[in-house]
Amino acid sequence: MTTQTPPSAAAKAPILEVRDLGVEFFVEDEWFPAAVDVSYEVRSGEVLAIVGESGSGKTQSSMSLIGLLPPNGRATGSAKLAGRELIGLKHAQLSKVRGNDVSVIFQEPMTALNPVYTVGFQIMETIRVHFDVGPKAARERAVELLTLVDLPNPVASLDKYPHQLSGGQRQRAMIAQALACSPKLLIADEPTTALDVTVQAEILKLMRDLRTRIDSGIILITHDMGVVADLADRVLVMKNGRVVESGPVEEIFNRPQHPYTRQLLDAVPHLGAATPGGAAVGTSGTSATPRRAPDLTKDAVPALEARDLVLEYPSRGRVPAFRAIDGVDLTIGRGEVVGLVGESGSGKTTVGRAAVGLLPVADGSLKVNGLELKGVDPKALRAARQDVSIVFQDPGSSLNPRLPIGESIGEPLRLHKVASGAQLSTKVEELLDQVHLPRAMRNRYPHELSGGQRQRVGIARALALSPKLLIADEPTSALDVSVQARVLDLFQELQREYGFACLFISHDLAVVEILSSRIAVMHKGRLVEVGPRDQILRAPQQDYTRRLLAAVPVPDPAEQRIRREARDKLLEEELVAAGVRAPGADRSGVQRTEDAFAAETNTRNIGRGGVDGL
Repeated sequence: MTTQTPPSAAAKAPILEVRDLGVEFFVEDEWFPAAVDVSYEVRSGEVLAIVGESGSGKTQSSMSLIGLLPPNGRATGSAKLAGRELIGLKHAQLSKVRGNDVSVIFQEPMTALNPVYTVGFQIMETIRVHFDVGPKAARERAVELLTLVDLPNPVASLDKYPHQLSGGQRQRAMIAQALACSPKLLIADEPTTALDVTVQAEILKLMRDLRTRIDSGIILITHDMGVVADLADRVLVMKNGRVVESGPVEEIFNRPQHPYTRQLLDAVPHLGAATPGGAAVGTSGTSATPRRAPDLTKDAVPALEARDLVLEYPSRGRVPAFRAIDGVDLTIGRGEVVGLVGESGSGKTTVGRAAVGLLPVADGSLKVNGLELKGVDPKALRAARQDVSIVFQDPGSSLNPRLPIGESIGEPLRLHKVASGAQLSTKVEELLDQVHLPRAMRNRYPHELSGGQRQRVGIARALALSPKLLIADEPTSALDVSVQARVLDLFQELQREYGFACLFISHDLAVVEILSSRIAVMHKGRLVEVGPRDQILRAPQQDYTRRLLAAVPVPDPAEQRIRREARDKLLEEELVAAGVRAPGADRSGVQRTEDAFAAETNTRNIGRGGVDGL
């Protein structure tokens, strides 16, 4: 029996045709454009990546296709799905389209999934809304979908609530829900933001597999150019609501025509961009100042020193105590930047929280600027916090929404009685100058600032007391590439000026490479490898570190293809060696259940809903 080769995506008729799409919002008696004259096509089995900075209009233009704009928004122009117009449809008509013909994978599954319903209930609800099936058939279909997205133990996961799943598992559950009705078009809005590199690699592999398995068109909205290089067939670059360039992914990466596209690509940190001599290549393309070597002379007091450190989360009710960190040894010298990397749940943030006294030391020793934190007196801890600060991952939630940013920045100075009155006001203005924010912004509230501006405020507040040790917990993970580049340049500038030591916690190894002199790798609460940056990145000693590096997407389609194939081969060999998978095993059984369900629901639902039933 011969197998017919399916036609390429380029040879197929477009599943979605967008022409002169416009999106506007009515604010203060005036219409403001968010997207202007956007035109593109998407074919079955094709991935179109829409990229650009925050506020470029990429998300709003995509959400307008299925009527998910806020009440003060409107869409104009044309968007035809399988020949039927979407713009201007009424709510009842759009309800048949959403989930059935067009599905969305949202950026943050924890907020998109309903916390009071189980994952299984939410998937089954989607199925039963669009298909005439009973509870038993819907549950069987839900299990098939969770199997399709490789969720561990899908039968048990069906009855779990979103908070009982990890970030990667929640993202898989949301993808399963999006695929419940085998949609013609899938909109993936930042599907890998804030996921660690290994989970991100798994989600990208899943989406590549699904693209061929379900033959749907995919619109990928992202600011991560490594993800674009890994997954996209074509790229649409947007700036200020307009399309400035579009074309095949290889052409956009290798021969960009528009200055903005070149600027966007130049801002992307590239793993391996550091010179062999140890000077990191800065985000602006110039050679950055080499990271300061650790000051570990006999008489020097390290900024942070952990010995056999054990950290536990206390028991609650019937839930026993959880040991998050077990036997960690780590030293950070004066003025040294150490990168702490690892998967979600490895214990990175727990170490950072303990260093600022937010988590007690269960066993071992943890010294910060010479002060032992195990059993420390609260009064001594309060005094010690003047020399250690933290920059949180999400500045939006860490800043008080009721306080102007000037008060948030000055709060540490006021609480520690370092400055008050006119002196405090002057210091706040100096800190705003140092993070390159206008002094007039001191009277604005956090919601009036962009993500990059809020992160600068978080850095200014952390530096208010001139700390000797700074804990930076994923400070750039949710920022687009150009804003991230500016924040990283600012961080390097301030580190050189203040000379503070830093524990830089991140899942982005390209960022860690730019900033760190040494890298520590964590896995399941233990340090598996610590060493100089170049040694960790170029000659890792542990298998886990090698897997972590192999999972990092790079902004180069050809190089990423080679890395992806090497990683897939490595993982396949490990699974075969562990006896988890037989050599050459495929997922044809899952595909057969997918096909069987599609045939069954098509038979039961001829003429029901969807674009074809409008």
